[in-house]
Amino acid sequence: MALQPITSVNGAGNRGAHSVEPIPVVLHGRALEANRRIPLNLDWIDQVRVNTSAVERRTATHVARRTVKKDTQAAWLVRAIACMDLTTLSGDDSVERVKRLCAKARNPLEQHLVEGLGIEDLHLTVGAVCVYHAFVETAVKALEGSGIPVAAVSAGFPAGLNPLAERVAEIHRSVEAGAREIDIVITRAHVFGGEWQALYDEIAAFKDACGPNVHMKAILGTGDLMTLRNVARASWVAMMAGADFIKTSTGKESVNATLPVSLVMVRCIRDYAERTGMAVGFKPAGGIRTAKQALDWLSLMKDELGRPWLEPSLFRFGASGMLGDIERQLEHHLTGHYSATYRHPVA
Repeated sequence: MALQPITSVNGAGNRGAHSVEPIPVVLHGRALEANRRIPLNLDWIDQVRVNTSAVERRTATHVARRTVKKDTQAAWLVRAIACMDLTTLSGDDSVERVKRLCAKARNPLEQHLVEGLGIEDLHLTVGAVCVYHAFVETAVKALEGSGIPVAAVSAGFPAGLNPLAERVAEIHRSVEAGAREIDIVITRAHVFGGEWQALYDEIAAFKDACGPNVHMKAILGTGDLMTLRNVARASWVAMMAGADFIKTSTGKESVNATLPVSLVMVRCIRDYAERTGMAVGFKPAGGIRTAKQALDWLSLMKDELGRPWLEPSLFRFGASGMLGDIERQLEHHLTGHYSATYRHPVA
């Protein structure tokens, strides 16, 4: 079955990454609001059940049931770029690397690809630039006037084991430095011990530190959580505590984003929306490196949650290496030839 285009390659009817006219967020005909904190409901957590075999079967067949070709594929790949958090989180990060990353975020495709695809009017950018706190001010200055938000990884990233007061203070500093999105990490031990109130209170404290105008993505560290049921229960707690997004991984675990984990999380988002009338975003991160994987996740979002979750306001990829492969695929679409990887540096 071919997927329908989600954007026009020639730019007609398209929305950029930071549209001033977002599409309504609707699920099953019901208009949804932005998420806000609600009281912790332990009954919802206790009721969580996950059929692991069914999840694995569903995701195994998912990649075989959807195909995109030619212009449609190019359109979906352009959408993947708009939903990308261009990221550098390495121990050898530097000011110059972050500046180069921000330049790439402003112009993620080479000009000849933009012209060949006919998307000049789209003014394509990535969804955000994600960096350590130390580079927030550098990124904010480099992105000035672009409308691209800076996301900071905070709250003791990647382990999340610093004292709570230190993690909250780090969020305050990142917001003061100009970050408009904060990616926090939860204490995984709360999940292992079933300490749902402690997990809820922690995430709520992080959200309070972000303030009303900064989006918070809650990283669950799914590769550490052992079971899909743990992933689902942590997802529910994070959403009830007010997270704007739930995110799979830091990218530092031995296992990062996978389709089974993602399916469980997006179905939690769907069930939460049906119960509360509120929409939560989703961000898979870590290990997503190819254009083919981008299509797998985009189609999963459309199948499970619908068209509104293909906007940067509700879906992000945590990736950098993937952008180069998308550029190569788009060049092949236009010329019939694959370019060398070194022709598409990120930073």
